[in-house]
Amino acid sequence: MKAIVTGAAGFIGFHVARRLAQQGFEIVGLDNMNPYYPVALKETRLAALEGASNVEFALVDVADGEALASALRSHQDADVIVHLAAQAGVRYSVENPAAYVDANIHGQVAVFEQARRMSRRPPVVYASSSSVYGANTKVPFSETDRVDHPVSIYAATKRSAELLAYSYRHVHGIASTGLRFFTVYGPYGRPDMAPWLFTDAILKGEPIKVYNHGKMERDFTFIDDIVAGVVGAVRRILDRPDETAPVYNLGNNKPVQLMRFIEIIEKACGREAIKQFAPMPAADVPRTYADIGLAARDLGFSPATSLEDGLPLFVEWFRGYNGR
Repeated sequence: MKAIVTGAAGFIGFHVARRLAQQGFEIVGLDNMNPYYPVALKETRLAALEGASNVEFALVDVADGEALASALRSHQDADVIVHLAAQAGVRYSVENPAAYVDANIHGQVAVFEQARRMSRRPPVVYASSSSVYGANTKVPFSETDRVDHPVSIYAATKRSAELLAYSYRHVHGIASTGLRFFTVYGPYGRPDMAPWLFTDAILKGEPIKVYNHGKMERDFTFIDDIVAGVVGAVRRILDRPDETAPVYNLGNNKPVQLMRFIEIIEKACGREAIKQFAPMPAADVPRTYADIGLAARDLGFSPATSLEDGLPLFVEWFRGYNGR
């Protein structure tokens, strides 16, 4: 089996490519090595993939349709596309919305156009986000909830990507499923996310910003659990494309208060955080909480890593990576 994995140097993409390679898939990894955060981390992830004989990597921007087609010219026989390339970060989308439209909307179109032109017309498993739920007050968030009130540009582009996927299935018969990820963390995680930012500041003795005065909840989900869900979605759409849901929530189903999250990091670091309380940014939401019943039924999704177990694993990796 051959899988094209976009965003293969990204946090989730790297872990997914590695797991699929371990399971015997031939992997064609694509990434544009975007400098949104230090490229050195992406290079470290790629280095961890290089030892596998069944992994090939190409430097390409998937939003560039011609470059994408050129990179995949010899891989028309791919069985599935796992599209995880995206411009990430809710708050940055306020500053640079064009980057999100290019990567998350133009990129979605380019990938689906590529799929429909390939000999096997492979199904697409793609990354969506819990951000599409906006400020929904009904919890837990369910795939059947309305998601037409995004509160950030990032969320709007992710919802647009879902709608494009529906259209390509209807017009061109390209099977697909979107995965709404809920606050993913773990080793090799992103430097713009709270686990990295807080751990870095605490170990340096610098203050952390605690938004909404700590009155926030997140459904933090460990990377290994997310990867299991992605692989489950790949297996499902390959085996039963017509019985695969348009979208699935992949979350831990156990939201945690922000102050509790900080306590766990403090314990793992062996130091107390210097906290600076601040109002909630306009693009943020007070709570995320995943209903994972559909993913459990169809994908066998069953997250097994608590925040109390997962955060210390991240902190241990962070110390090693940064020499702390």
